[in-house]
Parts: sequence; C-alpha cells; structure tokens
Amino acid sequence: MSTLTSLLRLAGAVLLSAAAYYVYLPLPSGVSEPWKLMLLDALFRSFMQAVRADDVAHALGVCHRVHLLNQVVSWVEVIEARSCPAVLVTDSALGGVPTRVFQPKGGKKLKRGVIYFHGGGWALGSGREAGAFKAVFPDQYHDALAASRAFLSAQVLERYSIDPGRVCVSGDSAGGNLAAAVAQEVNETNLSSDDSLSARFKAQALIYPVLQALDFYTPSYQQNQAVPILYRPVMARFWLQYLGADASLEPLLLANNHSSLDQPAIGADTRSRLDWTSLLSGERKKHFRPVLKETGSPGVVGEVPALVDVRAAPLLAEQGVLGKTPKAYVMTCEFDVLRDDGLMYAKRLQDAGVTVTSDHYDDGFHGCMVFAFLPMMSSVGQRSMNNFIHWLDQNL
Repeated sequence: MSTLTSLLRLAGAVLLSAAAYYVYLPLPSGVSEPWKLMLLDALFRSFMQAVRADDVAHALGVCHRVHLLNQVVSWVEVIEARSCPAVLVTDSALGGVPTRVFQPKGGKKLKRGVIYFHGGGWALGSGREAGAFKAVFPDQYHDALAASRAFLSAQVLERYSIDPGRVCVSGDSAGGNLAAAVAQEVNETNLSSDDSLSARFKAQALIYPVLQALDFYTPSYQQNQAVPILYRPVMARFWLQYLGADASLEPLLLANNHSSLDQPAIGADTRSRLDWTSLLSGERKKHFRPVLKETGSPGVVGEVPALVDVRAAPLLAEQGVLGKTPKAYVMTCEFDVLRDDGLMYAKRLQDAGVTVTSDHYDDGFHGCMVFAFLPMMSSVGQRSMNNFIHWLDQNL
C-alpha cells in the first residue's frame, strides 16, 4: 500500500469522524428514529451558521440576514411549481400575497378548500422579494388575513370551484400561529359587516403551533429546551425578530423577566389564559414547577406591546372570541418546546365550547411532519401526515 493511499484513507477516516461528531446528539429515548432527527438538526445548525455569516453582511448593509438564510433554505427545497397527472400546481396571489395553488384534476364539481400557512419562524420560506424581509408584526398577520379574506371571497371560491361551506384554515409552527389568529378574526367578523366575505371557515387545523411568548418555562419548554430542532433560545430569537424587538431582550425572555408580576400591562385575566398548572394534565405537568418572578423588567411589555396582542399570541384571546372559532384539530409532539402551547389552546377551545381533536405524538418532535416523504421518511412523519389528512377528509 502506497504512502499516498494510506494518507487518503486516514484523511477519510478523520472526515467521517468529524462528520459523525458534528451530527451526533444525545436525544430522549422516546424520539422516533433519532438518527434522522440528528441529521435534520445538523442541517438546521448549518443554517444557523449561515445566519451568523449573514449577520456580518447585514451589518455591512450588503443584504438582510433573513434573505441569505432563505437562500440557503431554497437550496434544499423544490421551489418551482410542478404539476402531476392528478394535481395542477401554479403560482398566483391572494390579496396581494404570493400563493401556491394546488388544484385536483377532475373529481366533484365543487371541491373542499384549505388555505395553509407555512412555518419558518414568520421569516423563512417567504415568496416575497428581499426588501420584504424587513417586515415585522403585524405585517405577517395582515398578509395572512388579506390572503384569507381573498380566499373566502365569492370570486376566488368560484374561480377554483370551492364549496363555500367546506373551507379550512391551517398551518404549521409559525403558520399555525397565523392560522389561529386568522380563524379568530375572520369568524369573529359578522358576515353582514364585511361584504367581501361570502364564507366562514368550517375548520381550523393547527400543526405544532406557537401561540404565546409570555412563559418560556412551560413544562415542554423545560423538558425539551435542548431537544432539536427548535431549541428554547432559538424560539425566543424568532419571537423577537417577529415582534421587531431588540435581540438584546433574549435573556429577559428566557428568564421570564418580561412576564414578572410587576408588569403592569399583564393582568390576572391574561395570566389565567396561559396558566398551565390548570390547563395541562398531570401527565404533561410531570414534576415541573412554574417560574413566575415577583420582580423582573417591568418595562419590557411597554417596549414590546405585541407580547400581549392576541393577533401575535392567539392563546391570550378571550373565551368569547375562542367560542366563535370553528372546530379544531391541534397536533402536538412530546419532544417539542411548543407542545404545551398547543395543548393549552386545545383545552381553552374545548372550555369555550369548540369541538376539538387533540392529536398528540409521544414519539414526535417539532417539524416531524416533514419526514412524511422520501428520502427521509419516518414512522412519525407518515403517521402525522396521514392522520392530518384523514381528519380533514372526515371534517371538511
């Protein structure tokens, strides 16, 4: 064996070891097919490295940090519209918002319709041009609402042959947040007071939604703070980016200083709407204890008022508003920091008289539904996708 061959083999072994070290991550024993989650996490961490690199470009005024991250995301996603024999796929717009339309070919004359908001921390995967990445709350909410109103208009329903009595709003993660907020607003509005609407949502389907930013010490935040792909600090950063707040507030959010008892803008009613000690079952509360500070940073909510705005945090809505929303499907995963947001929302909806299907995955993790297809197909990915579609089929 030549010296060169030996060196190449040694270099290969070193690279494999380095790759394995980068990918490997200790995970809870109950996670479905952990090696696939490790690979997804390694990819996500690579994205975060891109964000750090983009911070330099952002500081120099070259481009917005989210723009570069979106470019990285686009490299691993199919972004062009591709039709197949059964479905026509086109790019269009609803209420001025870029929209991808999937239309089944053939079938019944009138079809069921779902408007779906994708996840990505209210920032990733946007179809808008680079300048729009400076958008912060309530811009994303207004876009979602404009698209929904257009979707529910008589013109659009007729154009796509959609049955006005069989329409649903849905979304995952940050998209689930937008879907919940839109469902509250659209179904709260009286048809007679909005001539542009000819229908109401019959159903809302929320996939591991993010619904509040006042408590970063729910049991799921405590249990899963180091579980990929959505680490606890990452979620705090997404919230601050979405709300247009200073990134330096991250430590205050992670310490629950922003929701301390000396915050004058957070009343007892608001706190009761995310009181997980009463809204969660003992199975989910486990041994965890609330973290509620007597004194903290009382000016934070004044500086970031959207923290208590129900359009940004749908879990904080009044019971009367929740009671007017349509029947709901709420998917949650055990190994997800957002698990308790979804479970608390499901409980509050039920208490308000809404019919709720709570679909929980004991082996699931945030984003698991992306593993419903090849090449990274997994059991929990397939089950979650199939059950989601089955619920829509039975309830829409």
